[in-house]
Amino acid sequence: MVIVGDRGMVSQKTIDELQGTGGIDWISALKSGAIRALVEGGQLQLDLFDERNLFEFAHPDYPNERLIACRNPQLARLRAHKREDLLQSTEALLAAIRARVDAGRLKGADTIGLAVGKVINRYKVAKHFRLDINDTAFSFVRHADKIATEAALDGLYVVRTSLAEEQMASDECVRSYKLLTNVERAFRTMKSVDLKVRPIHHRLEDRVRSHIFLCMLAYYVEFHMLEAWRELTFADEDQGAKADRDPVAPARRSASAQKKAVTRHLDDGTPVHSFRTLMEELSTIVANTCRVPGSPSDAANFTILTTPNTLQRRARELIDTIAV
Repeated sequence: MVIVGDRGMVSQKTIDELQGTGGIDWISALKSGAIRALVEGGQLQLDLFDERNLFEFAHPDYPNERLIACRNPQLARLRAHKREDLLQSTEALLAAIRARVDAGRLKGADTIGLAVGKVINRYKVAKHFRLDINDTAFSFVRHADKIATEAALDGLYVVRTSLAEEQMASDECVRSYKLLTNVERAFRTMKSVDLKVRPIHHRLEDRVRSHIFLCMLAYYVEFHMLEAWRELTFADEDQGAKADRDPVAPARRSASAQKKAVTRHLDDGTPVHSFRTLMEELSTIVANTCRVPGSPSDAANFTILTTPNTLQRRARELIDTIAV
Protein backbone atom coordinates (compact mmCIF):
# COMPACT_ATOMS: atom_id res chain seq x y z
CA MET A 1 0.00 0.00 0.00
CA VAL A 2 1.31 3.46 -0.95
CA ILE A 3 0.03 6.69 0.61
CA VAL A 4 0.45 9.78 -1.57
CA GLY A 5 0.09 13.09 0.22
CA ASP A 6 0.94 16.73 -0.37
CA ARG A 7 3.75 18.36 1.60
CA GLY A 8 1.20 19.68 4.08
CA MET A 9 -0.90 16.51 4.27
CA VAL A 10 1.75 13.95 5.24
CA SER A 11 3.42 15.41 8.33
CA GLN A 12 6.75 14.31 9.77
CA LYS A 13 4.86 12.71 12.64
CA THR A 14 2.82 10.64 10.19
CA ILE A 15 5.98 9.62 8.35
CA ASP A 16 7.62 8.55 11.61
CA GLU A 17 4.58 6.45 12.47
CA LEU A 18 4.59 4.78 9.04
CA GLN A 19 8.29 3.93 9.22
CA GLY A 20 7.64 1.00 11.49
CA THR A 21 4.49 -0.16 9.76
CA GLY A 22 5.09 -3.09 7.48
CA GLY A 23 3.57 -3.06 4.01
CA ILE A 24 2.81 0.68 3.95
CA ASP A 25 4.95 3.15 2.00
CA TRP A 26 4.39 6.79 1.18
CA ILE A 27 5.19 9.56 -1.31
CA SER A 28 5.27 13.20 -0.25
CA ALA A 29 7.36 16.33 -0.86
CA LEU A 30 9.62 18.66 1.09
CA LYS A 31 8.45 22.11 2.12
CA SER A 32 10.22 25.16 0.72
CA GLY A 33 12.16 25.79 3.95
CA ALA A 34 13.64 22.29 3.89
CA ILE A 35 14.57 22.67 0.21
CA ARG A 36 16.27 26.00 0.92
CA ALA A 37 18.28 24.38 3.73
CA LEU A 38 19.47 21.63 1.37
CA VAL A 39 20.52 24.19 -1.24
CA GLU A 40 22.31 26.41 1.25
CA GLY A 41 24.04 23.39 2.77
CA GLY A 42 25.32 22.26 -0.62
CA GLN A 43 23.56 18.89 -0.57
CA LEU A 44 21.23 19.95 -3.39
CA GLN A 45 23.38 21.33 -6.19
CA LEU A 46 21.37 23.47 -8.59
CA ASP A 47 23.96 23.23 -11.38
CA LEU A 48 22.97 19.58 -11.82
CA PHE A 49 19.80 20.87 -13.47
CA ASP A 50 21.87 22.25 -16.36
CA GLU A 51 21.72 18.87 -18.11
CA ARG A 52 18.54 17.33 -16.72
CA ASN A 53 15.37 18.29 -14.92
CA LEU A 54 15.26 15.35 -12.47
CA PHE A 55 17.82 13.57 -10.33
CA GLU A 56 17.84 11.52 -7.15
CA PHE A 57 19.96 12.09 -4.08
CA ALA A 58 20.12 11.13 -0.40
CA HIS A 59 20.63 13.05 2.82
CA PRO A 60 21.35 11.87 6.39
CA ASP A 61 18.48 13.97 7.73
CA TYR A 62 16.12 11.71 5.73
CA PRO A 63 17.27 8.17 6.51
CA ASN A 64 15.76 5.29 4.55
CA GLU A 65 14.22 7.77 2.14
CA ARG A 66 14.78 8.69 -1.47
CA LEU A 67 14.82 12.37 -2.42
CA ILE A 68 13.99 13.22 -6.04
CA ALA A 69 14.77 16.80 -7.07
CA CYS A 70 12.79 18.24 -9.99
CA ARG A 71 12.89 21.58 -11.76
CA ASN A 72 10.24 22.82 -14.14
CA PRO A 73 11.50 25.84 -16.18
CA GLN A 74 8.00 26.86 -17.21
CA LEU A 75 6.83 26.85 -13.61
CA ALA A 76 9.93 28.89 -12.70
CA ARG A 77 9.03 31.54 -15.28
CA LEU A 78 5.44 31.61 -14.08
CA ARG A 79 6.45 32.14 -10.45
CA ALA A 80 8.99 34.81 -11.39
CA HIS A 81 6.33 36.66 -13.38
CA LYS A 82 3.83 36.40 -10.52
CA ARG A 83 6.37 37.60 -7.97
CA GLU A 84 7.25 40.62 -10.11
CA ASP A 85 3.56 41.51 -10.44
CA LEU A 86 3.11 41.32 -6.66
CA LEU A 87 6.21 43.41 -6.06
CA GLN A 88 5.05 46.09 -8.46
CA SER A 89 1.57 46.14 -6.92
CA THR A 90 3.10 46.56 -3.45
CA GLU A 91 5.41 49.31 -4.71
CA ALA A 92 2.41 51.19 -6.08
CA LEU A 93 0.74 51.12 -2.64
CA LEU A 94 3.93 52.22 -0.90
CA ALA A 95 4.55 54.97 -3.47
CA ALA A 96 1.11 56.43 -2.70
CA ILE A 97 2.03 56.64 1.00
CA ARG A 98 5.41 58.16 0.15
CA ALA A 99 3.67 60.83 -1.92
CA ARG A 100 1.45 61.71 1.04
CA VAL A 101 4.51 61.98 3.29
CA ASP A 102 6.40 64.12 0.77
CA ALA A 103 3.39 66.43 0.46
CA GLY A 104 3.19 66.84 4.21
CA ARG A 105 -0.24 65.22 4.51
CA LEU A 106 1.12 62.33 6.58
CA LYS A 107 3.50 63.01 9.46
CA GLY A 108 4.97 61.19 12.44
CA ALA A 109 6.85 57.92 12.37
CA ASP A 110 4.05 56.09 14.21
CA THR A 111 1.35 57.39 11.87
CA ILE A 112 3.40 56.64 8.78
CA GLY A 113 4.29 53.18 10.10
CA LEU A 114 0.62 52.45 10.74
CA ALA A 115 -0.28 53.41 7.18
CA VAL A 116 2.56 51.31 5.78
CA GLY A 117 1.60 48.35 7.97
CA LYS A 118 -1.86 48.25 6.43
CA VAL A 119 -0.54 47.67 2.90
CA ILE A 120 2.97 46.27 3.10
CA ASN A 121 1.95 42.62 3.29
CA ARG A 122 -1.28 42.76 1.31
CA TYR A 123 0.36 40.72 -1.45
CA LYS A 124 2.57 38.64 0.91
CA VAL A 125 5.88 40.13 -0.25
CA ALA A 126 6.78 42.34 2.76
CA LYS A 127 9.97 40.33 3.30
CA HIS A 128 11.28 41.60 -0.04
CA PHE A 129 11.29 45.29 0.98
CA ARG A 130 13.53 47.37 3.21
CA LEU A 131 11.69 50.33 4.79
CA ASP A 132 13.06 53.58 6.19
CA ILE A 133 10.55 55.55 8.27
CA ASN A 134 11.00 58.70 10.36
CA ASP A 135 8.79 61.62 11.40
CA THR A 136 9.03 63.50 8.09
CA ALA A 137 10.17 60.99 5.48
CA PHE A 138 9.45 57.53 4.16
CA SER A 139 11.41 55.49 1.61
CA PHE A 140 11.56 51.88 0.50
CA VAL A 141 13.74 49.69 -1.70
CA ARG A 142 13.66 46.07 -2.74
CA HIS A 143 15.75 43.48 -0.92
CA ALA A 144 17.60 42.31 -4.03
CA ASP A 145 19.47 39.54 -2.20
CA LYS A 146 16.31 38.04 -0.69
CA ILE A 147 14.53 38.18 -4.02
CA ALA A 148 17.45 36.48 -5.75
CA THR A 149 17.56 33.78 -3.05
CA GLU A 150 13.89 33.03 -3.52
CA ALA A 151 14.16 33.17 -7.32
CA ALA A 152 16.88 30.50 -7.24
CA LEU A 153 14.27 28.01 -6.01
CA ASP A 154 11.62 28.90 -8.59
CA GLY A 155 10.22 25.81 -10.24
CA LEU A 156 12.13 23.54 -7.86
CA TYR A 157 10.46 20.82 -5.79
CA VAL A 158 11.71 17.68 -4.06
CA VAL A 159 9.66 14.51 -3.86
CA ARG A 160 10.46 12.22 -0.93
CA THR A 161 9.43 8.60 -0.63
CA SER A 162 10.05 5.46 1.40
CA LEU A 163 9.69 3.25 -1.69
CA ALA A 164 12.76 1.38 -2.82
CA GLU A 165 14.00 1.92 -6.35
CA GLU A 166 13.08 -1.68 -7.18
CA GLN A 167 9.47 -0.90 -6.31
CA MET A 168 9.14 2.36 -8.21
CA ALA A 169 11.53 4.31 -10.42
CA SER A 170 12.18 8.02 -9.87
CA ASP A 171 10.09 9.23 -12.80
CA GLU A 172 7.18 7.06 -11.72
CA CYS A 173 7.37 8.47 -8.17
CA VAL A 174 7.05 11.97 -9.60
CA ARG A 175 4.09 10.93 -11.78
CA SER A 176 2.42 9.34 -8.75
CA TYR A 177 2.92 12.50 -6.69
CA LYS A 178 1.35 14.58 -9.45
CA LEU A 179 -1.74 12.37 -9.30
CA LEU A 180 -2.72 14.45 -6.25
CA THR A 181 -4.28 16.85 -8.74
CA ASN A 182 -6.99 14.22 -9.22
CA VAL A 183 -7.72 14.38 -5.48
CA GLU A 184 -7.96 18.18 -5.62
CA ARG A 185 -10.26 17.92 -8.62
CA ALA A 186 -12.44 15.45 -6.75
CA PHE A 187 -12.77 17.84 -3.79
CA ARG A 188 -13.80 20.67 -6.11
CA THR A 189 -16.33 18.44 -7.87
CA MET A 190 -17.83 17.18 -4.64
CA LYS A 191 -18.01 20.59 -2.99
CA SER A 192 -19.21 22.87 -5.74
CA VAL A 193 -19.33 21.71 -9.33
CA ASP A 194 -21.73 18.79 -9.72
CA LEU A 195 -22.29 16.87 -6.49
CA LYS A 196 -22.42 19.72 -3.97
CA VAL A 197 -21.68 17.66 -0.86
CA ARG A 198 -22.25 20.79 1.26
CA PRO A 199 -24.23 22.00 3.07
CA ILE A 200 -25.01 18.85 5.03
CA HIS A 201 -28.54 19.09 6.40
CA HIS A 202 -28.03 16.28 8.90
CA ARG A 203 -27.07 16.19 12.57
CA LEU A 204 -26.94 12.52 13.54
CA GLU A 205 -23.59 10.82 13.01
CA ASP A 206 -24.98 7.87 11.03
CA ARG A 207 -26.86 10.18 8.68
CA VAL A 208 -23.82 12.38 8.08
CA ARG A 209 -21.74 9.30 7.32
CA SER A 210 -24.44 8.04 4.96
CA HIS A 211 -24.57 11.41 3.23
CA ILE A 212 -20.79 11.44 2.67
CA PHE A 213 -20.87 7.82 1.49
CA LEU A 214 -23.54 8.57 -1.09
CA CYS A 215 -21.58 11.59 -2.33
CA MET A 216 -18.43 9.48 -2.68
CA LEU A 217 -20.42 6.80 -4.48
CA ALA A 218 -21.87 9.43 -6.81
CA TYR A 219 -18.38 10.74 -7.57
CA TYR A 220 -17.20 7.18 -8.25
CA VAL A 221 -20.01 6.71 -10.76
CA GLU A 222 -19.37 10.12 -12.34
CA PHE A 223 -15.65 9.35 -12.65
CA HIS A 224 -16.29 6.17 -14.64
CA MET A 225 -18.90 7.91 -16.80
CA LEU A 226 -16.42 10.67 -17.67
CA GLU A 227 -13.76 8.11 -18.53
CA ALA A 228 -16.19 6.28 -20.81
CA TRP A 229 -17.37 9.52 -22.46
CA ARG A 230 -13.92 10.89 -23.32
CA GLU A 231 -14.62 10.83 -27.05
CA LEU A 232 -17.81 12.90 -26.60
CA THR A 233 -16.36 15.50 -24.20
CA PHE A 234 -13.44 17.91 -24.12
CA ALA A 235 -11.29 15.29 -22.35
CA ASP A 236 -8.05 14.10 -23.92
CA GLU A 237 -8.49 10.65 -25.45
CA ASP A 238 -4.76 10.00 -25.89
CA GLN A 239 -4.05 8.42 -22.50
CA GLY A 240 -1.38 6.02 -23.70
CA ALA A 241 1.29 8.73 -23.88
CA LYS A 242 1.08 9.51 -20.16
CA ALA A 243 3.50 6.75 -19.18
CA ASP A 244 6.16 7.91 -21.66
CA ARG A 245 6.10 11.70 -21.29
CA ASP A 246 8.52 13.73 -19.21
CA PRO A 247 7.27 13.50 -15.59
CA VAL A 248 8.55 17.01 -14.73
CA ALA A 249 7.47 18.96 -17.80
CA PRO A 250 3.91 20.32 -17.85
CA ALA A 251 1.34 18.00 -19.34
CA ARG A 252 0.35 18.85 -22.91
CA ARG A 253 -2.95 18.07 -24.51
CA SER A 254 -2.91 15.97 -27.65
CA ALA A 255 -3.61 17.48 -31.05
CA SER A 256 -7.08 15.91 -31.11
CA ALA A 257 -7.96 17.38 -27.71
CA GLN A 258 -6.74 20.82 -28.77
CA LYS A 259 -8.81 20.56 -31.93
CA LYS A 260 -11.92 19.77 -29.89
CA ALA A 261 -11.23 22.74 -27.60
CA VAL A 262 -10.80 25.14 -30.54
CA THR A 263 -13.56 23.97 -32.89
CA ARG A 264 -15.91 22.79 -30.10
CA HIS A 265 -17.05 20.10 -32.52
CA LEU A 266 -16.20 16.45 -33.11
CA ASP A 267 -15.00 15.08 -36.45
CA ASP A 268 -18.56 14.22 -37.45
CA GLY A 269 -19.67 17.83 -36.87
CA THR A 270 -21.61 17.23 -33.66
CA PRO A 271 -20.89 19.59 -30.74
CA VAL A 272 -18.47 18.61 -27.98
CA HIS A 273 -20.13 18.32 -24.58
CA SER A 274 -19.22 18.80 -20.97
CA PHE A 275 -20.46 16.29 -18.42
CA ARG A 276 -23.33 18.57 -17.48
CA THR A 277 -24.54 19.28 -21.02
CA LEU A 278 -24.27 15.61 -21.94
CA MET A 279 -26.40 14.68 -18.93
CA GLU A 280 -28.93 17.31 -19.98
CA GLU A 281 -28.99 15.79 -23.45
CA LEU A 282 -29.63 12.32 -22.02
CA SER A 283 -32.36 13.66 -19.73
CA THR A 284 -34.63 14.08 -22.75
CA ILE A 285 -34.97 10.28 -22.92
CA VAL A 286 -38.21 9.56 -21.07
CA ALA A 287 -40.49 6.61 -20.44
CA ASN A 288 -44.03 7.11 -21.69
CA THR A 289 -46.78 5.00 -20.10
CA CYS A 290 -49.42 4.18 -22.71
CA ARG A 291 -52.90 3.34 -21.57
CA VAL A 292 -55.31 1.27 -23.64
CA PRO A 293 -58.77 2.93 -23.80
CA GLY A 294 -61.49 0.78 -22.32
CA SER A 295 -59.08 -1.61 -20.66
CA PRO A 296 -60.66 -2.99 -17.43
CA SER A 297 -57.27 -2.99 -15.64
CA ASP A 298 -53.74 -1.70 -15.87
CA ALA A 299 -52.56 -5.05 -17.23
CA ALA A 300 -52.92 -3.86 -20.80
CA ASN A 301 -50.89 -0.69 -20.20
CA PHE A 302 -47.34 -0.62 -21.54
CA THR A 303 -44.27 1.66 -21.46
CA ILE A 304 -42.42 3.04 -24.46
CA LEU A 305 -39.05 4.81 -24.27
CA THR A 306 -38.44 7.73 -26.55
CA THR A 307 -36.17 6.83 -29.44
CA PRO A 308 -32.62 8.03 -28.65
CA ASN A 309 -30.82 10.17 -31.19
CA THR A 310 -27.34 9.36 -32.48
CA LEU A 311 -25.55 11.11 -29.59
CA GLN A 312 -27.73 9.53 -26.93
CA ARG A 313 -27.32 6.09 -28.46
CA ARG A 314 -23.53 6.44 -28.59
CA ALA A 315 -23.39 7.69 -24.99
CA ARG A 316 -25.38 4.69 -23.80
CA GLU A 317 -23.14 2.33 -25.78
CA LEU A 318 -20.05 3.79 -24.11
CA ILE A 319 -21.66 3.43 -20.68
CA ASP A 320 -22.14 -0.26 -21.36
CA THR A 321 -18.37 -0.64 -21.85
CA ILE A 322 -17.60 0.34 -18.23
CA ALA A 323 -16.01 -2.54 -16.34
CA VAL A 324 -15.47 -2.11 -12.60
